[in-house]
Formats: sequence, C-alpha cells, structure tokens
Amino acid sequence: MLFSNEKVNELSFKIKQLIESSPISELETNLRALIQGALTKMELVSREEFDIQSALLARTQQQLRALEEKISALEQAQATESKK
Repeated sequence: MLFSNEKVNELSFKIKQLIESSPISELETNLRALIQGALTKMELVSREEFDIQSALLARTQQQLRALEEKISALEQAQATESKK
C-alpha cells in the first residue's frame, strides 16, 4: 500500500509538532545551555588565537636562546680576561 506525498507530508508535520511540543524539545534546549556553559568555563580558545600564541612562544624561546648565548660568550670573555 503506497502513501501519497500529501499523507507523508502531513504525517511528518504532525510528528514535528509533537516533538516540538514535547519535553524532548525542552531537554534539547537545556542540554544545549548546559554544554555551552561547560565549554565557557573551560576557557577554550579559537584555533587562530592558539596559533598566534604558539608563534609568540616560539619567537620568545628563540630570543631566550640568543640571550643565553650572548651571556655565555660574555662570561667566557670575562673569564679569559681574568686569567691574564
């Protein structure tokens, strides 16, 4: 037995109305709010923000290595002059 498109559409519409007026709809809304609140508390960052911070960290580490090398060279120079 085949159903007409009109009957299928009517049945689909009635099911949609039942779901929208049922506690399931409220549950979905509450779950969405709960999940959003939990994610906000996690203090997540966007990928763009993460990439910016990663680049900044890499640059800072490079500067630190350069400064450590300069300090080491200065210490060696000072030690060499003290021995004279």
